[in-house]
Amino acid sequence: MVVVIDYDTGNLRSVENALRRLGVEYRLSSDEAEIRGAERVILPGVGEARSAMERLRASGVDRVLPGLRVPVLGICIGMQLMCRWSEEGDTGCLGIFPADVVRIPAMDGIKVPHMGWDSVGHNGEGLFAGLEDGAYFYYVHSYAPQVCDKTVATTDYGIKFSAALRSGNFYGTQFHPEKSGSVGEKMLANFLAL
Repeated sequence: MVVVIDYDTGNLRSVENALRRLGVEYRLSSDEAEIRGAERVILPGVGEARSAMERLRASGVDRVLPGLRVPVLGICIGMQLMCRWSEEGDTGCLGIFPADVVRIPAMDGIKVPHMGWDSVGHNGEGLFAGLEDGAYFYYVHSYAPQVCDKTVATTDYGIKFSAALRSGNFYGTQFHPEKSGSVGEKMLANFLAL
């Protein structure tokens, strides 16, 4: 069973729709026992880091998530909360990934938020197996994790940032695979097959 963590940060419907298209049995939950008993866990979310982290703490998921041994996928703010710290609201996060999340700087030709399709450079392994290097995924964000030794994919949008991170059984994407058409569906299928 796949558990999609519900901690009141929105974006659940698009993740649910993507899982339904893949024919996957899933449950929305913030219950500790259900999360611990899952075969795969997805931490989605949209919104602002400080309030999202507060909701994660209020639900108790912040204590459960780092100890999981099954594959865990953080999407967008979900991945950011799995990082060390976010500049957005000067927020201490879970520290699963050794990356800090910083604001994308506004500059000529760079609109913030970064919204729309952009290419992702990767090595074709793990989440990206069977996907072309430079494949386009859908983004909506103003903050992004810096590149670190756990970076497995990057995008350059004024600055080069971590498009995807991996540390052991923990994975994260700054883009939204559930909104990225067939390439996103393939990436989610790869995660579910880990």
